Amino acid sequence: MRIVFFAATLIAAGFLSPAWARAQAKKIDLRTKAGAAAVKAEWRYHDVKIVEVEGKGPDGKPNTTYNIAPHAERPDFDDTKWEVVVPETLKSPRSTGQVCFCWYRVKVTIPAEAAGKRVFFQTAVDDYGEVWVDGKLPRTPGKGGEAVVAGFNAPNRVELKDPEPGKVYSIAIFGMNGPISAAPSNWIFLHDTFLEIVEK
Repeated sequence: MRIVFFAATLIAAGFLSPAWARAQAKKIDLRTKAGAAAVKAEWRYHDVKIVEVEGKGPDGKPNTTYNIAPHAERPDFDDTKWEVVVPETLKSPRSTGQVCFCWYRVKVTIPAEAAGKRVFFQTAVDDYGEVWVDGKLPRTPGKGGEAVVAGFNAPNRVELKDPEPGKVYSIAIFGMNGPISAAPSNWIFLHDTFLEIVEK
């Protein structure tokens, strides 16, 4: 405990970098059966369609525009009929290719070892991703690398607020194939995806 407190003091004073602290953190790999089991996670997957909906233009007049279906960001969304994904296959290509979209959903339970610590969820969607936590999509204007699209194959990293052992978080990842204007020939899959437990 003294070592942890001393390290935290050095980080605050600028003698050690946050990168050093992250190097000491524990990662739970959610792309493995063991990692998923450690946080009681079961992955589910579903393709997304673009659908026509009624809307209105900038002039206020009714028009026809587009939305997605399904909307699966809510914690209470029923995904029981979706494909169950073996964690090791999260790296495998899915969806239809070209301009396509999908959802990955998972619930994670905070393990006992995270007591008194900070917990982050991180993934990298090939090619773009948005991460909803408990039905919320955090947005910080001008800041990349959090819940919204950060860039081509860039990591999304979101802090799970107020973690306590046994607390369950619902995570929904909206995946996009891209660049959208270039109709890519690949599909959608997840790169490194993990929970990271970090000392405060």
